[in-house]
Amino acid sequence: MGGYNGMGGFGWGFGGPLMILVWILLFAGIVVLVKWLVTGNRGGPPAAGRTALEILEERYARGEIDREEYRQKREDLERGV
Repeated sequence: MGGYNGMGGFGWGFGGPLMILVWILLFAGIVVLVKWLVTGNRGGPPAAGRTALEILEERYARGEIDREEYRQKREDLERGV
């Protein structure tokens, strides 16, 4: 069949550009996934509207920090350190 492996020549004509497109889409998908994982943006409200004291209070409420650390950080915030 002229060395076209029964594809009539279309395998070589569309295979290269199509494979490049597949690799570009795969690479873009990986970049988006890594960015999503690194930024931690899971659809929650943005932290830009919250004050440092509000964030500190939330951390204390979740148990991420103990009472002594909360008091120390609150004093630092109030003093502007």
